[in-house]
Amino acid sequence: MSSDGVRDNHTVGARLQQRAGGHIRYTFSPSRPRPPLHPPVPLILPPIVAAATGRWTPESPACAASVGNFDGVHLGHAAIVRQVCAAARRLDVPAVAFTFDPHPAVVLRPDAAPTPLTTPARRAELLLDLGIDAVLVQPTDRPLVSLSAEQFYAEILRGRLHAQAIVEGADFRFGANRAGDIHLLGTLCGRDDVTLETVPAVMADGLPVSSSRLRSLVAVGDVRQAAMLLTSPYRLTGTVVEGAKRGGTIGFPTANLSGIATLMPAAGVYAARVTLPDGAFHPAAVHIGPNITFGETRISVEAHLIGFSGTLYGSTLDVDFIKRLRDTQRFDSIDALKAQLTTDVARALEAVGSFPDESRIVV
Repeated sequence: MSSDGVRDNHTVGARLQQRAGGHIRYTFSPSRPRPPLHPPVPLILPPIVAAATGRWTPESPACAASVGNFDGVHLGHAAIVRQVCAAARRLDVPAVAFTFDPHPAVVLRPDAAPTPLTTPARRAELLLDLGIDAVLVQPTDRPLVSLSAEQFYAEILRGRLHAQAIVEGADFRFGANRAGDIHLLGTLCGRDDVTLETVPAVMADGLPVSSSRLRSLVAVGDVRQAAMLLTSPYRLTGTVVEGAKRGGTIGFPTANLSGIATLMPAAGVYAARVTLPDGAFHPAAVHIGPNITFGETRISVEAHLIGFSGTLYGSTLDVDFIKRLRDTQRFDSIDALKAQLTTDVARALEAVGSFPDESRIVV
């Protein structure tokens, strides 16, 4: 982000490179010349690209594609990805996911925009892990959201992606004012002999799995139920900064996280799995909220990495939430606090050890 508040695409690209390690990256070239549309099409910024395989490049003549926010990358998204990949195999073309940063609501309704569940880099990582060949993260600005449905189809889906097959949910909307729906998309695809496939909502406990449902679960701290609806446990990513350093004096040192860009779970103590920069995993007990025992009101995120010793200042940690253990509470003495932390650590170890492997989603 530049000093005047304008998003710097190079910064977004750098994040993608940092968090989606090992994937191939490309600079996206402008779309091929097309006859002008009326009214004139505004200048649209190129997307940032993360690609997992050599099956897709910016010069690929065709692809199977899906467009969406894909926030959280939940089971409903996995069902769409599964069908995109199947269509790609049938047509012998790469599978592409086209997503946005920020969420279009940030541009259109900033006061009502949802807090994201995933960063662009995490979203790309999860989609690539599901089998997508390339993830295109489109910078969202006024020119983009002003495209009519017909312009979005012509300039993005056909002009830039060269989509030969498109897969979307039945409630898919696109274009300015969300004017385009799956029926209009079907008409446009029919004119160009493009295959359109729709995927029904994935249901859990009688309700559709959706990003808004996941936000509600995370907001109240039900990270265990959220994990069951996501393709990987809910994650916060932050940088370790100096804190009050009280934990180390009582035998429970913590890594204090800052710079978190996604939705914070409700205040409480959680069992979690923390990934260090070198890829090593550690079970952890994580406290979110103010340290009320010490009279603090500032909300902090503190992770006690069980079995870890060393210095982490300046490191970026990924915290995957497994289970909420308890509410935050005030303790009358340090001994009472230490006794509770001992219990928290034992329960966190048990919860992390019994949690199923995160690679349970198969395309």
